[in-house]
Amino acid sequence: MSEAGQVLATGQCDAGGQLVSAGEPLAGLQLACGGTLPGAIAIPALYELVEKARTFGLKLARVIRAHDGHETITAWVEVGPGEAGQGCTIRVTSWQGGPLGPDDPAAISEHRAAIDRTLAELTAQLDSSQALRSVEASAADLADLATAMQAGLGRPWTDFVTIDGAAHEQPMHWRLLDGAEVRLAGSDRRWRANLLPHEVPGSSPLGFELCLTAESPPAARAVEPAVPSVALPSNSQGLVGRDIAPVLRQPIARIIANAETIRTRMAGPLAEEYSQYAADIASAGQHLLALVEDLADLEVVEADQFNTAPDRIDLADVARRAAGILGVRANERGIAIDPPKLGETLPAIAEFRRVLQVLLNLVGNAIRYAPDKSSVWIRLEDAGNRARIIVADQGPGLSDEQQVKVFEKFERLGRSGEDGGSGLGLYISRRLARAMGGDLLVESAPGQGARFILEVPADLLAHAPATAHQDDH
Repeated sequence: MSEAGQVLATGQCDAGGQLVSAGEPLAGLQLACGGTLPGAIAIPALYELVEKARTFGLKLARVIRAHDGHETITAWVEVGPGEAGQGCTIRVTSWQGGPLGPDDPAAISEHRAAIDRTLAELTAQLDSSQALRSVEASAADLADLATAMQAGLGRPWTDFVTIDGAAHEQPMHWRLLDGAEVRLAGSDRRWRANLLPHEVPGSSPLGFELCLTAESPPAARAVEPAVPSVALPSNSQGLVGRDIAPVLRQPIARIIANAETIRTRMAGPLAEEYSQYAADIASAGQHLLALVEDLADLEVVEADQFNTAPDRIDLADVARRAAGILGVRANERGIAIDPPKLGETLPAIAEFRRVLQVLLNLVGNAIRYAPDKSSVWIRLEDAGNRARIIVADQGPGLSDEQQVKVFEKFERLGRSGEDGGSGLGLYISRRLARAMGGDLLVESAPGQGARFILEVPADLLAHAPATAHQDDH
């Protein structure tokens, strides 16, 4: 039947992509594939088509194929998005069933992979050693995990999860990890990890796709009573952080993931010039994603009601964590990061997450501007009622004029392209430092590197015991 033929069945998805109604034979296929009605779309090809229509706001039509356990189904399906927030309409205009062919291990494996990708709430591209290349998450309770993984690209994915019953040294062989039950920080749900290898006949996998699937849906959020809309203050969180950033993160992350798959030749052999082109796409995607995150952070720190959540923290511990996260990036250029030694402590009153954010920016900048095979030092300084952490590099240094301008919004000191960043990192970092009752300063001279100094209030109650401990040590 042609694509303009008679409508055989219709269905409706809500704003969240759930199939809320369907006529036969579409409803029967949904149930045969293990789904419910209403419920999440269980037909992989239909799910993919609906997600693309929702994401891009376009009417799409194509042939989909599925198995209902008894026969192979081939259907022509049209999906049209409704008004904003109104979900999608599904129209089936052709439906044909055929006998199932003999069991094909490759087809079974691909079918299983399609189901894993459909149900996964976090996916990541891994290299041959199971190190992270890119990460994409859709679940709210995985936001912090995805951020940590994104900051830790190059590290094994197993560093970020707890594997039930695993006493082996990590990372384990991928076949032992495929199907493993894992626990994730920030989520109360139980999760299963599936590893989909990018295999080449006769050799070990070139990489993997990691899919994390929950055993239960996220807890339903309590519906708050409607309140009259209130205009936001002129400099409160607005368009980017509330509306644009959430929409852009997922498609940009997918561009990065696909480009990394091409660059590392996981999808098959590729000429070197095309691999480099894919690397440029991935790098540009990372730069764009960082810019989106910086613009969202900018709105947060400039909001009238912005404040931090101070707590008792150890600056030495935060510094060691920042060094660990950025260690792979530094190693790629032969740069050595020298963090505080184990046993060193410097108690302070500040928000852990914000201090780590500032340090990641300072150490990342030091790596960006320092010459290859140089060093970056992270040092602690007790200044009475202030606790200081100093990031020093062997870069080109800053003149007096540059030291004034470096904290200005969108200032990149003449650097252009991806190498210069967004020009917002130091501006946001100083705003964060001052919101925590401290400051961010710089000391430098041309040709002598730079020393960025983060000051926050010292934890005076813990200061004396910590000092005694260090002296004893």
